[in-house]
Amino acid sequence: MASFLQAENISKQIGDLLLFEDLSLNIDEGEKIALIAKNGTGKTSLLNILAGTDTPTNGTISGKNDIVIGYLPQEPLLNPINNVFEEILHADTPLNSVIKSYEKALAANDQKQLPGLIDQMDQLNAWDYDTRIKTTLGVLNINSYEQKVNTLSGGQQKRLALAKVLLQEPDLLILDEPTNHLDLEMIEWLENHLTQSKATLFMVTHDRYFLDRVCNVIYEIDDHTLYRYQGNYAYYLEKRQERIQQHQASVEKAQNLFRKELDWMRRMPKARGTKAKYRKDAFGNIKEKAHENIAEQQVNITAAGKRMGNKIIEIHQVKKQFGDLKILDNFSYTFDRYEKVGIVGPNGSGKSTLLNLITQQLNPDQGEIITGQTIQFGYYRQKGLHFEEDTKVIDVVREIAETVHIGNGQTLSVTQFLNYFLFPPKTHYNYVRKLSGGEKRRLYLVSILMQNPNFLILDEPTNDLDIHTLNVLEEYLASFRGCVIVVSHDRFFMDKIVDHLFVFEGQGSIKDFPGNYSQYRAWKSEQDKTKTQKTTSSAPAKNKTEEPAAKQSNKLTYKERLELQEVETEIDHLEAEKTQLENEVSSGSLPNDELIEKSEQIAKLMETIEQKTERWMELSEKEQ
Repeated sequence: MASFLQAENISKQIGDLLLFEDLSLNIDEGEKIALIAKNGTGKTSLLNILAGTDTPTNGTISGKNDIVIGYLPQEPLLNPINNVFEEILHADTPLNSVIKSYEKALAANDQKQLPGLIDQMDQLNAWDYDTRIKTTLGVLNINSYEQKVNTLSGGQQKRLALAKVLLQEPDLLILDEPTNHLDLEMIEWLENHLTQSKATLFMVTHDRYFLDRVCNVIYEIDDHTLYRYQGNYAYYLEKRQERIQQHQASVEKAQNLFRKELDWMRRMPKARGTKAKYRKDAFGNIKEKAHENIAEQQVNITAAGKRMGNKIIEIHQVKKQFGDLKILDNFSYTFDRYEKVGIVGPNGSGKSTLLNLITQQLNPDQGEIITGQTIQFGYYRQKGLHFEEDTKVIDVVREIAETVHIGNGQTLSVTQFLNYFLFPPKTHYNYVRKLSGGEKRRLYLVSILMQNPNFLILDEPTNDLDIHTLNVLEEYLASFRGCVIVVSHDRFFMDKIVDHLFVFEGQGSIKDFPGNYSQYRAWKSEQDKTKTQKTTSSAPAKNKTEEPAAKQSNKLTYKERLELQEVETEIDHLEAEKTQLENEVSSGSLPNDELIEKSEQIAKLMETIEQKTERWMELSEKEQ
């Protein structure tokens, strides 16, 4: 297996902040690798270095000269004056280069260049590139191809950048949080696409289902050290726990030995100069080992919100729409104590609008929302991050409270609560400006939870939070004594937290589904299958005496057999017509206007052949 990229003893330091040092890794052809690490430990910096957009402080990067790397950064660099289609074609790829050369030669009627370029177009399957672009953009819900990049939302720009890098079909894909700004159906599409793709993959993602199903190698950065696990996320969890337990046993052994050695060093007479030098040297090593951090120790807490009365929130016949877009249509619901609700639906379907209505940030067009007097909201917004950059981390939380109530009359100090959410003591006096984007998000989450709410509303909390933080948040929410509403595209997170779902089905309709996301998908898949069977089945239910005929319902009807024969004939004629046109285009004898016309005919023929072939495959499978 060929090695695509190697990093040897690389380090990265920004000012006085050391992100990582002496890391070495290898990316082999065909591997699908995920990188896991806490926010602030240099994940994005490492991806930038591997992609060639940044350089390490020390160490070297090397790789095959001929590999094509496609990189999706967290903040994509797009040309704001391009429209959507121009931005896709702007990518520096062999395919785009050939298309541009072909169009230029076609415009200039360059008969010397055209035959060779047509061969290259054939080899790269370039004739249907327009269709592939539209298909990929359509899946990612970008349907206005003439829209300028600078008029797209941040989420649309990230999806455009994702489409652009996927359409490049590079040898090595480097993706930084590719599932951010994708709805659940888009994530599942991308999951299937990457699983089936032959491209080598190196990515950072917090989506654990996505990671588990796509990746076969996991790298973890922990305490400036890089660990490699040959397996998926489930395998990583098992082996990581073994590593932590082994390390803990090693440290505990060193601590016991350190106590004995310390006693020995103290008891030896000061005047005696014959202490064994090797033993004194070993004492220093034992001391260093004994003071290493033992496995991540979590504080077991029961998250206690403020006391709740009997009335929580009542929603009565609420309507809300923006122009022609219906968000809610006569929606009613009464919340019970301690329930945890997930909200799912396509981007733009109104999930955040419902949250703003509940918290009275927006008013309904019709109906009313009644909030109990004892309810105190904690609202984690997608755009709620506002900190003074020159404020210290500890001061941010101290402005909210000095202690946090955790149930059973117990409290945690602000430093203990910060530790719980993975801010070690050495970071408490760091300025906010020194935090990474993910660390700022984690601090924002802490600032919400410290207010001791009894009704938590979390709008996309999983974006920009690392997997370790998500594990802590899940543990916190599992014991939270209050109500929770979560909007998230993280299926793993939703499965662990919610009791039921509000599913936005469009046109103001919201379905209350009694289960988590995986249960909903299984139910919906079964519903879709049943609906398809009802649609395709033309015969009514048969009685027992007609059972043999029922078994033939999946076979082709007479009409379909005739259609199959006709489609086969049509494909043969279309292929022959395409071959004739290609020969004429390649002859070099056509004037420019005819050359353009026949090239356009070839493209249309290929699209028609593709449609006919899909229908032929559908009928052929049914005949088997």
